[in-house]
Amino acid sequence: MSNSDIIAAHYAASDRGDLAGMLAPLGPDTTWTEAAGFPYAGTYTGPEEVRDNVFGAIAKDWDGYTFTLGDLLDAGDTVIGLGTYQGKHRETGRSFTARVAHVWRFDGGKVVSFEQIVDSVPVVNAMGNR
Repeated sequence: MSNSDIIAAHYAASDRGDLAGMLAPLGPDTTWTEAAGFPYAGTYTGPEEVRDNVFGAIAKDWDGYTFTLGDLLDAGDTVIGLGTYQGKHRETGRSFTARVAHVWRFDGGKVVSFEQIVDSVPVVNAMGNR
């Protein structure tokens, strides 16, 4: 399975709402960085920290939070997913749409890091944190 196939499987799991499938490519030493300014900003290590600090927090705060993949770019040991986040904040009832890039880095066929680059302003505004 190529690096881009591994990430395509991650996104397919996301589309199905399959959290275990989304976390499957992450190893215990994989770092996952949510962008500064994003509500869940920080760097988390391993699938459990990502589950708890990213996906668990999103599930608690949002209805219909989705990532829609537009392009998947294969650069060998780097795979980039370009797309759009959307969701409706549970507390404020406000919806948002934001563009995002995901940068996945591999070493020896294993994911070593993930970095999110996102327009955080629409997300923060939907949360009522202007």
